[in-house]
Amino acid sequence: MEIRVKEIAQAAGGSLLCGDSLTPLRHISIDSRAMRGDDLFVPLIGEKNDAHRFIGQAMENGAAAALTSRHETAPKGFTGALIRVEDTKAALQAIGAYIRRRLCIPLVGITGSVGKTTTREMTAAALSAAFRTFKTPANHNSQVGVPITISEIGRDDEIGVLELGMSEPGEMEVIARLAAVDAAVFTNIGVTHIENLGSRERILEEKLHIQDGMKPGGAVFLNADNDLLKTARIREDLRVITYGTGPDADYRAEEIRSEGGFASFILAHGSARTPVRLGVMGEHNISNALAALAVADSFGVSPEQAAAGLSRFTGFEGRQQVETAGGVTVIDDTYNASPDSMKAGLRVLSSFEGGRRIAVLADMKELGPDAPRFHREIGIFLQNQPVEELITYGELAAEIAAAAAEAPPAGIGSGADPARDADAGNCVSRMARAGQGVHTKCFKEGEMDALLCYLEGLLQEGDTVLFKGSHSMGLGAAAARFKEKR
Repeated sequence: MEIRVKEIAQAAGGSLLCGDSLTPLRHISIDSRAMRGDDLFVPLIGEKNDAHRFIGQAMENGAAAALTSRHETAPKGFTGALIRVEDTKAALQAIGAYIRRRLCIPLVGITGSVGKTTTREMTAAALSAAFRTFKTPANHNSQVGVPITISEIGRDDEIGVLELGMSEPGEMEVIARLAAVDAAVFTNIGVTHIENLGSRERILEEKLHIQDGMKPGGAVFLNADNDLLKTARIREDLRVITYGTGPDADYRAEEIRSEGGFASFILAHGSARTPVRLGVMGEHNISNALAALAVADSFGVSPEQAAAGLSRFTGFEGRQQVETAGGVTVIDDTYNASPDSMKAGLRVLSSFEGGRRIAVLADMKELGPDAPRFHREIGIFLQNQPVEELITYGELAAEIAAAAAEAPPAGIGSGADPARDADAGNCVSRMARAGQGVHTKCFKEGEMDALLCYLEGLLQEGDTVLFKGSHSMGLGAAAARFKEKR
């Protein structure tokens, strides 16, 4: 939607230092290199960088206006409109809230510890069966990303699906009030960002602030399979709708099956029964799909229509993307990692049959002082999975290997034979499990070239390899290099 400079200045509580107040603006950008024409450039001040020094570059690249908190008067020779504000980040949020008030379409907000992006995509796919649907681009789900996302909603869009993330106390309160969603979806409450928030209960408390911007009569969709969400306290003037696999959920998955790693189930709601088959792998995606189907139904999209739209979603880069490279099946799940998503990725790997199943796992970040324990839990979980080879990357991921090499639970087998690979300086261990040998090898951070070389020498035609770790560990680039080389 087109907004003029004078409206931006008013919404931001700023004053126009120079330029035409009637100049139209169509985009907002915080990157001085990425202008599309008629842009408002918002220079943010970070811990290390102050983007005010790039205002000139932004104008040269096509910006029509810019905010500033560093100038009292316009610089000599400045071209375009310059709006003085007290705080550029707060001004950006105020502009986002102003644009939201001008929108007439309903917005659905997706939050949770794991599965937000996939649920966003699935919900948009289900709604697209009946509506022109806008969705959050990329991962613009923060205090900075959400107002920019809202500004991109077009005149022809009929409904919007926004991903709302948070990583620190107070962040959801800000996002919730400027997004003012009409429906809120909680995927789950896990341990992601527990480093900043302290406990799962505190994470839930913060995420429940999504209600702060909701009007009476709005709908809240809760995952009834999550221990904390099924007892969450929701405002009395909001509708509560549950989804899950239990008998008490409003939208339930029954007769769950897996065909080649792709889940299918019957959606049960009231007396209605609708068959659903997913186009993405893993039974963990059933929960995400149920949320999408419940939202679509609440906005008048029939379950049959929504299921058809949902089946066309086949995932996206870095999220359990499966392809064949040189006779080897590669599962690229490197976008990010948490304990829940790590287990989900290992379940997907375990569903493959034929050759060996090989897991390449890197550190999971932002788990706080209990991070080693969370990694060891993955190793214990791995003892019950039919994975033949484990390769870890990073100090924390080595805890996965250590736990996987411990004596397994009763009935799984026993025995471990630790050894040292003196040449590589890496840990090598073996565990006998149900008559099968499981081999684990650990690489330190910075040894990616050695890891890929080792992996290449290990693989045989017909094997399946999973790449999974937090984005900052760089495993995505490693997976891409591996696929390109093969």
